[in-house]
Amino acid sequence: MQRYLFTSAGAVARLRAMTSTVELPLWLFVLILLFAIVTAASHLLFPSVRWFFRRRMERAVAQLNERLQRPIEPFKLAQRHDMIQRLIYQPDVTRAVSEYAREKGIPDAVAFEEARRYAREIVPSFSATMYFGVAIRLTRFFSRALYHVRVGFADEAAINALPKDATVVFVMNHRSNMDYVLVTYLAAQRSALTYAVGEWARVWPLSRLIRAMGAYFIRRRSQSDLYRRVLAAYVRLATEAGVTQAMFPEGRLSLDGAPQEPKRGLLKYITDAFDGFEEQGHDVVFVPVALNYDRVLEDRILLEAKARGGKGFRARISVILGFFVKQILLRFVGRYRKFGTAGVRFGHPLSLTEFVAGQARQESEDLAEPLSLELMERINAVVPVLSVPLVAAILQDAEAPMTLDEVKMVYDGHMVRLGDASEAAQDAGDEDATETGLRILVGRRMIAQEGDRYFRKENQDDELAFYANSVRHLLN
Repeated sequence: MQRYLFTSAGAVARLRAMTSTVELPLWLFVLILLFAIVTAASHLLFPSVRWFFRRRMERAVAQLNERLQRPIEPFKLAQRHDMIQRLIYQPDVTRAVSEYAREKGIPDAVAFEEARRYAREIVPSFSATMYFGVAIRLTRFFSRALYHVRVGFADEAAINALPKDATVVFVMNHRSNMDYVLVTYLAAQRSALTYAVGEWARVWPLSRLIRAMGAYFIRRRSQSDLYRRVLAAYVRLATEAGVTQAMFPEGRLSLDGAPQEPKRGLLKYITDAFDGFEEQGHDVVFVPVALNYDRVLEDRILLEAKARGGKGFRARISVILGFFVKQILLRFVGRYRKFGTAGVRFGHPLSLTEFVAGQARQESEDLAEPLSLELMERINAVVPVLSVPLVAAILQDAEAPMTLDEVKMVYDGHMVRLGDASEAAQDAGDEDATETGLRILVGRRMIAQEGDRYFRKENQDDELAFYANSVRHLLN
């Protein structure tokens, strides 16, 4: 009887404890409530919301693909997390992880996390809305606001007849960071481009925007073999999937304005995987793109970097903001003038399959080296000859001051001799192209004018050469 009473009393005590009031600080109650709401939303609401926006995005992409010459590939639309997982479990990456662990004397799990970190750094998070809804509008606005844009083709029929099942890679000379803006705008009707972007863009929030545009980050000076293997695997997967890409074989901006020797980097990742492409009947077509400007926005920054031996760019934010504020004010007062012409020419496409067949007869071991040289040769052959670069070259070669008529005579002689390469040289409006070049150079104090004669300034030789060098290889 006593045991029964004791047990009943214990049960009553426990019942009272379970139904008694518990006092909590208000901040702790709010924290618990928020945690409960987030947990419930992540399991119930968020999947539905993601499904809703995913469906809208798929419909928008389907509509976009109807007007694009090369539809957006499913590879670009894959979930970023899924793509990271797919990348790090590639057989060549897992082998690289094991080799890295043995070399460093660390557990495989630690090396695997290092590879995962590299994959998260490389893989983009493409947004069709951000690319076509925001980026294309911005690139069109800035391109048209800053320059008269001129486009030419060495073989337009070949560009329009590119195989639909081939991966297209636009390879370009690198004159300015404006290259990204200009080519993205011009390629808007063809496809969504994927760029390889250097370390300069890994700054928040710029990095988020660039990832959303489908670009992937690369470490140009990384000495880690594991990093290079992860990057090579990503480039191979993207190329196999038919992703339209854009890359700069020169690797970096030209510091003196002249064409540079190509670097094999990304091209080697593609050529090393060519056997796999060939087995699948998959071709890669390189389209050379040459760009040139009457004014390179960061020309003096590049020349300062050259004077320091190419060791980094020192661009102060205050100077950049001041430049744009000045241009806005000039627009308000009606004194704004565009920076001349931005010329773009598309060269003769190069099929990797045909190139490899030709190299086989020459028994070349490293395809990337002759391929990079061939592509740079095709790019340099179609560089647009604009008014400022050509006038700069004429005055740089002049032994004495020249009159306007004398400059025009030499200018017209070059135009006749260069033929198609000069098709982008004519400026917009009624102003003669020679006069445009002279006006811009005088306005930027790179040359001087006394009466009706023009001559170069000795302290501006590097600046004048920067523009002349862009066409010097064609004049010679």
